[in-house]
Amino acid sequence: MLDELQGGRISQVETLIRPHVRKTPIVRVNGADFGLPAFPLTLKLELLQHAGSFKTRGAFTNLLTRKVPAVGVAAASGGNHGAAVAYAAHKLGIPAKIFVPSISSPAKVQRIRDYGADLVVGGDRYADALAACEGYIAQSGALSVHAFDQAETLLGQATLGLELQEQAPEVTTVLSGVGGGGLLGGILAWYAGRVKVVGVEPDGAPTLAKALEAGKPVDAEMGSIAADSLAPKRVGELMFPLARQYGSGVRLVSDEEIRLAQRALWKVLRIVAEPGGAAAFGAILSGRYQPEPGEQVAVVVSGGNTTAVDFDR
Repeated sequence: MLDELQGGRISQVETLIRPHVRKTPIVRVNGADFGLPAFPLTLKLELLQHAGSFKTRGAFTNLLTRKVPAVGVAAASGGNHGAAVAYAAHKLGIPAKIFVPSISSPAKVQRIRDYGADLVVGGDRYADALAACEGYIAQSGALSVHAFDQAETLLGQATLGLELQEQAPEVTTVLSGVGGGGLLGGILAWYAGRVKVVGVEPDGAPTLAKALEAGKPVDAEMGSIAADSLAPKRVGELMFPLARQYGSGVRLVSDEEIRLAQRALWKVLRIVAEPGGAAAFGAILSGRYQPEPGEQVAVVVSGGNTTAVDFDR
């Protein structure tokens, strides 16, 4: 698997999906802007991606590199992956059936509906949606597009790392949120140890932390404000070797620290990030991750599918 995720293959995928995804911007800020000590900080604004999150990269990679049957594709999702697959399928003229749990945010559910996918809402957690999706695939023959534990998904997410390196070659450390680990695994695959890559996850859903502790993916708790994007039952089997070989550990943040990160991004930069999208920044804001002198840190703001700001009020 590690051989499939080499830089050359990632570059090929980036060229393939380039016409379909946005090159999302970075913004260079200072820790002092947020009441922290002064240090340089780069934010990768992936919440501005089509469908509102990084997941669109993996969705297009799956649909453009795999044989899609006439019945179309199916995906289980906490919300963002479903929206991304629905968007990619809509743009490519492919039928899509999306399964989400009842905890998915209304903003994400509405996005999926807006893209015209056949939507099934049921069960309390991502694992419930995944079980329903797998049953449908077995019965229908639809192509399964896994949210994180799929080689093509990881390759697509890895293009974010490629893009970030081009935009900010000075970066020495990257912080990324972790759910199933597709984004973190992709970033790890691209940088392959050339920079420090740190995962950030809610303390109520420590999928990678528990896996690293156990030496293999294991079931973890699934309770967090970010449960619709950062709380699968366990981290992906495919990304775990990448985390062990190239990763620099995990920082855990509380729900309150995630909320404070959301508020700070809005107050200082007018960025509306969903809880899962703000988690990595929460590690910086809370001091869970403290940069060393001279360290050049980049934080991925990975998603913005939330109703955090009501402009109709």
